[in-house]
Order: sequence, then C-alpha cells, then structure tokens
Amino acid sequence: MKMQSLFYNEMNEPLAARLRPQTLDEIIGQQHLIGPGKVLRKMVESDRISSMIFWGPPGVGKTTLASVIAGMTKANFITFSAVTSGIKEIKEVMKKAEEDTLSGERTIVFIDEIHRFNKAQQDAFLPFVEKGAIILIGATTENPSFEVNGALLSRCRVFVLKQLSADDIVTLLKKALNDERAFENKKIHISDEDLYFIANFSNGDARTALSTLEMAVINSDEKDGQITVDQQIIEDITSKKSFLYDKKGEEHYNIISALHKSMRNSDPDAAVYWLSRMLEAGEDPLYVARRVIRFASEDVGLADPRALQLAVSAYDACHYIGMPECTVILAEAVIYLSVAPKSNAAYVAYESAKEDAVKMLDEPVPLVIRNAPTKLMKDLGYGEGYQYAHNSEDRLTNMQCLPDSLKDRTYYKPADQGLERQIAERLKQIKEWKKKHEQDK
Repeated sequence: MKMQSLFYNEMNEPLAARLRPQTLDEIIGQQHLIGPGKVLRKMVESDRISSMIFWGPPGVGKTTLASVIAGMTKANFITFSAVTSGIKEIKEVMKKAEEDTLSGERTIVFIDEIHRFNKAQQDAFLPFVEKGAIILIGATTENPSFEVNGALLSRCRVFVLKQLSADDIVTLLKKALNDERAFENKKIHISDEDLYFIANFSNGDARTALSTLEMAVINSDEKDGQITVDQQIIEDITSKKSFLYDKKGEEHYNIISALHKSMRNSDPDAAVYWLSRMLEAGEDPLYVARRVIRFASEDVGLADPRALQLAVSAYDACHYIGMPECTVILAEAVIYLSVAPKSNAAYVAYESAKEDAVKMLDEPVPLVIRNAPTKLMKDLGYGEGYQYAHNSEDRLTNMQCLPDSLKDRTYYKPADQGLERQIAERLKQIKEWKKKHEQDK
C-alpha cells in the first residue's frame, strides 16, 4: 500500500482536484445522461458498465465521470496516458486484466485524451475489448468518428457531454464557497455578478472557473475574519475587464441587435466593435456565428450568394479551433457581410409566401405538377399536361405552378444590388417569354 507523505497537505492540491465529485448526484450538469432514470445513471448504479467514449469540450466532467464510475463499480480501475504509455506497457496490463477475468474480476481501463493515442496504441486495446477482458472508457475533446479507430469505436458507446452553462458554473462556484474542502471554512464574500463574470470567462470549463475562483480568493484581503473578492481582483487575474453584458439579459439582445444593424448599415467598424464587445465578455462564438449565418441570408441574400458560404465556413472554423483563435475568423465574416451588397428580397419573399400559406393551408397542388406513380393517379389526371422544361429550346414553359387562387402572386422581388441586378433582368426575360407564349397554353 502506498503511504502518504508526512508533509502531504490536501490543501496544496488544485481546488478542482479537492472538490472532485464522489457520486453522480454531486456532478453539476450532464443531466441528459446522469439525471434520474437516464441511461448512463442506470448503467453505473446497476454496475453494468460497457465500453464507452465520453466526448465533450474541456472541463465538462469527462474525467470526473470516469472517477465516479471507478468509485461506484466493483471492477479494478486502471488509467493510461497517451504521453507515457507505450505499447509494451499496455500489453502487460492487458495480459494481467485477462488473467483476472478467470477469477471473476473485471478491469476498467480509462484513457484520458484517447485522441492522442496513435493507431498502434489504440490497436493494442482492441483484442481485449473484443474478448471482454477489459471495459474501455475513453475521454476526448475531438470527434471520435475521426480520432478513434473504427474497429474500436464500433465496440464503444459514445456519450456526448454538453458544455456547462453559466448557471451551471455559478452553481458549482457557490457549492465550492460552502465546501470545507475548498477554503477551510473561511468566510468569503463575492457578489453574484462577479460569479457570473468568472462563469462567462471560463466559457463552460469547470476547471478554469474553479481555478479562477481560487486565485481570486488567495489574492484578496482578509478583514475581520472575512475575505472579500472584488471585481478588480478578478479583472487582474483574468486580464479581462468586466463588460456590461449579460448573456441572458437585456444587454445581450441590445448588443447582438447593434451588430446586426451595423452590418445592415454597411458599417464594418461599428460591426467589429460590437463583435468584440460580445466575444471579450465571454459570449459563445458559435452563437455569434449562427447569427452571422442568419444575417447572410436575411440581409445580403442573393445580392451576394457567397456571403452565406463564407458565413457557414466561419461557423465550421470556429467550431474547429474555438476561442480565442476564432475571433479573427468572425471578424473576417462580419467585415465581409458589412461591405457586401444588401438585399432582403429572399426574406421578404418568404414572409409574404408564409402569410398566404398560413391563410390557405388547404390549397390543392395543381394536377399538372402532381406526381403520378400509380395507374389510378394517372387516371385521375395527376401529371397530365406536365411540361418538362429541359425538353424546350429555351428551357422554359408556360405551365402554371401556383394554385389558381394565387396564380398572379409575386413574392420574390429582387433588389437593385449586386448579383440581384442580373437576377432581376433574368426574371424580366422569363416573364416576357411567358407572356409571349401565353397563347400556347
């Protein structure tokens, strides 16, 4: 048995380590997996663990969950590191685990950051997982579809852990302030506003949040038996100034509105400013990227179809590399959309069509453009008179595609901006052609 050093002091461990949950009920977040009656909770509580992969961003509880499983299961628990574990060491441990199965013992092998294991290392586990000699639990921040060998992945159930919300983080911080393992029962005062600032700074990472809180407490003054943590201390530690911004409050909507309207007004300087206000205050970059995608269609539209492509690419890039590297990607997208020609014609077209659609939900599809896969449908006139546009010289027909009650409706009216000038000219030619061939009906 390994003896504890006389000089060991638990308080020297990082706060996140001292407060690591011991039971499922102590874990904050991930209720979709470990809430009452949820599948992973049932597996753990019944001690019927199968091989699995925990996939999620940093600091959401992957290692913690594995640690709790280790404490609740009756199996031997072994951890491997991608940095220090060679194939020889893996095979030796696997051989011992295989021998233990003969005496009825189970072995759970936990691999943190399994995506860092190379193919040969991952392959070394495969035969033992197949034979049931070990139960493998891997944790990864990367998509296991790309980072884990297909054969190994097919034998593991993937559980997706979600990023912790600001409310989750604040709940965690408040529990820490009241836990004797954290600050030795010292009285600590910190406002809810500052707790939310730490939560937003941590961007869903519990370790970062607890480390920031610990540094703030250590660097704050104690007076009359109470430690008071103020905003200035937190700003000094995080090197970030507290912005007037609340992800769920009015200012959140004010600033996203300011970003939209600055881009709509073709003001890249204002748009980049409001973008930075959000990101530096801790806003989720993917939220901003989603709003940018919406803007690309709502306010630029077909005046520059490349805008949507660029916005979607910006979202993908932000997803791949995260903060803070993705700030310049969003800045590029926001500047492009700001200076792009503007058109809300697609937005107006949909809203106008929606109004008619809601009022006239029962309008029948014209027989001429109905599908006729059966003889009965053909006998009823489905598809009769259908004109295949590609068979005509001009690739146009005078076939009516709207219901009779809406046949003269015009929803899409292109703006005189960018590519939509050409689209407008094309539509003009189409309408003139149809008018000219009206008598051919």
